[in-house]
Amino acid sequence: MSSPPALPLGEQLQADPEFNAALDQAATIVRSYANRIDGIRPPLAGRTIDYQRAVDEFGQIRGGRLFFPFIGSGLGRGPFVELGDGSVKLDFINGIGALPFGHSHPEITAAALRAAATNAVMHGNLQQNAAGVEFSRKLLAMANARHPVFDHCFISSTGVMAGENMLKIAFQARQPAHRVLAFEGCFAGRTLAFSQITDKAAFRVGLPQTLEVDYVPFFDAEDPAGSTERAVVVLRRHLTRYPQQHAAFIYELVQGEGGFYPGTKAFFTTLMTICREHGVLNLGDEVQTFARTPQPFAFQYFELEDLIDGLWIGKSSQACATLFKSAHQPKPGLLSQTFTASAVALAAGERILDLLQDGGYFGTDGIIARRAAEFHRGLQAIHEKHPSWLRGPYGVGAMTAFTPFAGQPAQAQAVVRALYDHGVMTFVAGADPMRVRFLWPVGVTESSHIELALGILENVLSSLAPEHTKSA
Repeated sequence: MSSPPALPLGEQLQADPEFNAALDQAATIVRSYANRIDGIRPPLAGRTIDYQRAVDEFGQIRGGRLFFPFIGSGLGRGPFVELGDGSVKLDFINGIGALPFGHSHPEITAAALRAAATNAVMHGNLQQNAAGVEFSRKLLAMANARHPVFDHCFISSTGVMAGENMLKIAFQARQPAHRVLAFEGCFAGRTLAFSQITDKAAFRVGLPQTLEVDYVPFFDAEDPAGSTERAVVVLRRHLTRYPQQHAAFIYELVQGEGGFYPGTKAFFTTLMTICREHGVLNLGDEVQTFARTPQPFAFQYFELEDLIDGLWIGKSSQACATLFKSAHQPKPGLLSQTFTASAVALAAGERILDLLQDGGYFGTDGIIARRAAEFHRGLQAIHEKHPSWLRGPYGVGAMTAFTPFAGQPAQAQAVVRALYDHGVMTFVAGADPMRVRFLWPVGVTESSHIELALGILENVLSSLAPEHTKSA
């Protein structure tokens, strides 16, 4: 009888009982500390001065002050996060959507601890561990769950790099086309190329032009037919003026930095069909929308499987990735990165994909849809009592927003900073009007957390209303 094949030492380590017992013990200790965080609380006595010094020093070191005076302690529990001064905030922004299961989640912590013991701390072009294979396989399976759409997954260290890779694929596939289409008000990223696509001139002051970008007006929920017609007219004008020169149209299916405004299936289908007729690739920027609509991907939520050609994700997935088709497979050398992701990011990302897949988060009656409805009802209740304090629309899924007062930048920023001072972390979005947005952690947000946030919000708005509604 032949002996079983020998296992690589790395696999033996992962199966070693003492190693696993040590991991379990470490995870248990982390959990015991995290469980002592049970809600919003003020700074610890005697920590404020040294903490503020650290915040000021970090702002000086990095060449610009932090938006919030926030340096984390490295611990949290669910939607709550502890700062270095011992205070605790209800974190409803999550690093702009990067923590779908909040802070110190026991299963993600355990996965990260295990991954930290693997040899390849950083995965890259020449060296990948099995974690990259598993992450890619599961992400493709999630994207192809309803219909086969994508064939390939290329991992990247950041969402904007994943977008750059998709854009390079598109240019190579459509050469010599060199122009890009995008929506007015879009945010693509802050690299040289994507700063040109982002429709905000202030973000590219002093930068050389690297791309030629043509903009199309976005969907207007108050005028669906009219806004669709206007978008079609502008799109056709661009395509006629620059025949065969557009490689791709980059779609933010829910405008993120633009204010959490969604389009519709009919709107996107109309534009994507025209692009298909002209050989323009339809590309989805899902860095912020992934795992935040009532389907895993926004292209699935809007039922665009037959028209989407490629996309990129980040934030919720931890490791970032570009999904594309064999028809657009790049030539050797186009995609290559020294670092694609860390072992910890891949392990955490893989565990997040499993939790999302098996946790009942998606669908019309999924957790995301139910929590979003609760949040929207609460915001609408405040609006009905105090119409001048806030108004909708309120976003889609776990991308929740509102317009405070008249939507002036100073008003939105005042609300965000006052909420922070009272223990709730949010952020701004949009410009005219400027809005307040929440990116609540889908995997750990309960009804009680939404009620807590709404109660604090109403008190904050009440305190600010005398100043900001004088002209109303």
